[in-house]
Amino acid sequence: MFKLFTKNFWDVTARLILRNKITILVGIILLTVFFSRQWDNMRFTYTEANLLPDDHEVNVIYNNFLKTFGEEGNLIVLGVKDSTLFTVEKLNAWNRLSEDFKQYDEVESVVSIKDLQKLVKDNVNEKFELEPFIKDTIASLAQINVLQDELFKKYPFYDNFLFNKNTKTIRTAIYLKKDIVNTPSRKDFIVKVLVPKIEAFQEQNNLDVRVSGMPYIRTLNSQNIIDEISEFVIAALLVTSLIFFFFFRSFRATFISLIVVCIGVMWTLGILGLLNYEITVLTALIPPLIIVIGIPNCIFLINKYQHEVKLHGNKVKSLQRVITKIGNATLMTNVTTASGFATFILTESKLLKEFGVVASLSILAIFILCLLIIPIIYTFLPYPKDRHLEHLNKRWIGGFVNWMEYMVRKKRIAIYASSVVLLIVSMIGIYQIKISGSLIEDMPKKTEFFKDIRFFEEEFNGIMPLEIMIDTKRKKGVMKLSTLKSMDALEDVIIETPELSKPISVVSLVKYSKQAYYNGNPKYYQLPTSQENSFILSYAKNSTSNVGLLNNFVDSTGQYARITTFMKDIGTDKMERIEENLQNKINKVFPKERYNVTMTGKALVFQKGTNYLVKNLAISLSLAIFLISLFMAYMFRSGRMIIVSLIPNLLPLLVTAGLMGYLGVPIKPSTILVFSIAFGISVDDTIHFLAKYRQELQANHWKIKTSVYGALRETGVSMFYTSIVLFFGFSVFTISNFGGTVALGALVSITLLFAMLSNLLVLPSLLLSLERSIANKQVLKEPSINIIPEGDDDENTNS
Repeated sequence: MFKLFTKNFWDVTARLILRNKITILVGIILLTVFFSRQWDNMRFTYTEANLLPDDHEVNVIYNNFLKTFGEEGNLIVLGVKDSTLFTVEKLNAWNRLSEDFKQYDEVESVVSIKDLQKLVKDNVNEKFELEPFIKDTIASLAQINVLQDELFKKYPFYDNFLFNKNTKTIRTAIYLKKDIVNTPSRKDFIVKVLVPKIEAFQEQNNLDVRVSGMPYIRTLNSQNIIDEISEFVIAALLVTSLIFFFFFRSFRATFISLIVVCIGVMWTLGILGLLNYEITVLTALIPPLIIVIGIPNCIFLINKYQHEVKLHGNKVKSLQRVITKIGNATLMTNVTTASGFATFILTESKLLKEFGVVASLSILAIFILCLLIIPIIYTFLPYPKDRHLEHLNKRWIGGFVNWMEYMVRKKRIAIYASSVVLLIVSMIGIYQIKISGSLIEDMPKKTEFFKDIRFFEEEFNGIMPLEIMIDTKRKKGVMKLSTLKSMDALEDVIIETPELSKPISVVSLVKYSKQAYYNGNPKYYQLPTSQENSFILSYAKNSTSNVGLLNNFVDSTGQYARITTFMKDIGTDKMERIEENLQNKINKVFPKERYNVTMTGKALVFQKGTNYLVKNLAISLSLAIFLISLFMAYMFRSGRMIIVSLIPNLLPLLVTAGLMGYLGVPIKPSTILVFSIAFGISVDDTIHFLAKYRQELQANHWKIKTSVYGALRETGVSMFYTSIVLFFGFSVFTISNFGGTVALGALVSITLLFAMLSNLLVLPSLLLSLERSIANKQVLKEPSINIIPEGDDDENTNS
């Protein structure tokens, strides 16, 4: 009954499409206009990808920190490492540049060498006053020498903040207003103000200025993502159209396919805008992905049309058969591919969820576009010329098909042995896979801003903030000497950790206050004793100069304090070790009944997010396997066939995972996608092969060997065609500047190549070896859906 319904459905669909072609084309045009109008709603991300669910404990801690102290990623740093900076003309120019940024509304404050102030004791009024190191401008070289002597030797409070006393590297800190950090205003300021001013300064003074800080990195990284979308789309169109033309030798067919996939890309961008999703490093991959997946659909449909025309010369009948016989097959394969992407919707990660929604909807959209546009356009075109049909003979690929058949006939033991060896070698490689939670690892390494990140790592031990928030559980508890001593003990551990920068907190300010109390003597840069504390605090309370500095480190109630340090780009394993060391010290010096201490910061949140994704990888992949197994069960109604079909599709995934281990490609948000994507696409070949195999069994009176070889010869060509398109299509991603995107493209390409060989060698070998247990009428029952309609025994049906 269902089989009859399916046949009638596709017959009715074919008639509706061919009889209402003008209406359908107008509808597609109107929908395309509608989707193109949604492009205005597309938003480019202004923050790092949040890989964790909103209600995850790590996110809750981070948001609590932001509520208490505001946005932590609002610092831009400018740095110069050049001995010629310490001349009157250049140092004044550097100070003028820093001063110039203060006039802009986007800037909250600027701290440069000129802004540094000495904390000076006022004995008469019993308070501290601030006195600038540089009162107006630098007038002489002698003044510069005095400045260097004071900064580099006498005032450790500023060391490693605005200068490195060992290498004489100087930097300026620009704090953006916290309410514009995650808005387009940040990009406008950086692109239109900051960068042009720095470039002009470099040209005038012959100095190399390094720029970094999370707002700057985010802006330039986002711009790289935006630029790559168009590069990927153009490259994908170029590569796939060249391969398409090589197969069909027809400009007309190639042009039609390009029209279809370009409309598909427009719809994809429209879906992004309609759903008001951000364009991230993942969603930026979907437009070229749609081209790569859409072209095989075009190959199947046009190939079938040309074959039918060659067979009987009736154009209308040919187009009707294209829809009825290929529509069902392409629907099933597109559904399985979309399912591979749709599994990401079930994760709790917003980033992956949005990627899964847009990708799966776009894949179904490109299927509909192919099915509607290609038959309709061909109704208006003349018959294909003889030279356009020459490729149907496929003589040049005969050697490949013969080799496959020979291997399955004569070398089954070698196929199994190779598979087992590959499996064992891959399992060893899998144990070598590392997990990466680095914020900057996937950033384009050839860019200047990435080189600047490395510069600041070397000079100041990193630019990625790691925050420790101390809740004293009582108002004004931060300034208690016991709290300060505990914080100081924790800071000692941070200082001893080479991957972390010198910490900044209220402790440094209190130490500086004691130094000022003893008339600036650097040996007194330490916490006061309990006896000294009352005297020094009385001076501090009478001062207005400390209030601004204090607000950066302590909240308005005096209950919460923060310790800020910056970390280098390190792997997950090192980060976990550092976190463990810090937590051990926290447990030791901060009793839980008196303090609540939490670690947070963008770098830590991202690292925790990566670990979270890795834990969910198995769930996502298992869901993909489960969903696709359901499809197989529904289509073939055979549990044993499901097991047989999964083996050749899981083997390539294990080989790829092993390669990642050997090549040192870590598990990270970008490479996590490889497995579900590759599995969803590679299983299409299995569906085609098994569908054709079952049809051959019926046609050959259940003669297993004849049926297997027949299916192999028929499907081998189509699998080869589509695998070549997919291999080169995904290889397009290797032109990316982003390491993760390069790895994704290369790994998916390799996986799909292995999957093709696995489906053409391992799958038929298994069918032959297990013929008695699986290839009989009782096991391989009447399918619920005929992927390939009966009677369609030509060579293109499997497509």
